[in-house]
Amino acid sequence: MSKIIKVSTDLKITVHDFPEGTISEQNRQLCELIGNGCSMIENVMPKRLYTGFGHTTHVTSKDSKCVSMLVDEEFLFRSNSKPNLIGSYMYETDKHKNPILGNVLFVGNEYKGDGISFCGIERGTFDCLYKQLIALAEIATYAGAVQL
Repeated sequence: MSKIIKVSTDLKITVHDFPEGTISEQNRQLCELIGNGCSMIENVMPKRLYTGFGHTTHVTSKDSKCVSMLVDEEFLFRSNSKPNLIGSYMYETDKHKNPILGNVLFVGNEYKGDGISFCGIERGTFDCLYKQLIALAEIATYAGAVQL
């Protein structure tokens, strides 16, 4: 089973199996993983994921190393959405002031059929990204504790 990574607004990094089923079933399960009433996901290609962390936007049909971030399409309309520090950092919120709110998922991308589909993250890419996200969470947690 291929894996994906969830980053919560409280800086918890968790690993999940990529959902099985039809695209509709997968999207529903991805929305449930994001939580907070998510009913529609948006595929985000955050610049720092590629420029700062060395991941690729190049999608292939086999063993694709491409990764993207999924967010709740309607996070700005939810009054109970909290900022996601890691998602916002990857998205370069510090430069354009548009934050990412709510939990985010990091998933793989691959060519399948006539287009690009979400999938689990290729193993080597997963191992690297997981370590990077854990390090970011530790830095953000430490920075938050220092500011208190």
